[in-house]
Amino acid sequence: KHIMKRSNTVSSSRRKSRKAHLSAPSDKRRVIMSAPLSKDLRAKYGVRSVPIRKDDVVTIVRGGKKNVSGKVTTCYRRKYIIHIDGHTREKANHQTVDIGVHPSNVVITALKLDKNRLELLSRKKT
Repeated sequence: KHIMKRSNTVSSSRRKSRKAHLSAPSDKRRVIMSAPLSKDLRAKYGVRSVPIRKDDVVTIVRGGKKNVSGKVTTCYRRKYIIHIDGHTREKANHQTVDIGVHPSNVVITALKLDKNRLELLSRKKT
């Protein structure tokens, strides 16, 4: 059943949505690549989710590698994935490669805090 669109400024076209998502610039991709905070961090900071970054500690909550946790080693914005320390697989030639995980499938359990990150948390809290 087709539902009428709500806003005139935003297209509901699948084609345009995909185009916008796949050709988004790096600063927009950072926001898209946000991950939810764990329950205790959410209570501590009063914030539901933040853009993920290198050195955050995360736990995978969806997929075959559920409950695996580790530090984020790479935020691969071009592919919309993150690489997690110790989350690898072995190829047929015995070479190990990182497995990419989408940030929506993880929960942040420890934040890498610096001046800008604390500022962002205080800004989002209000």
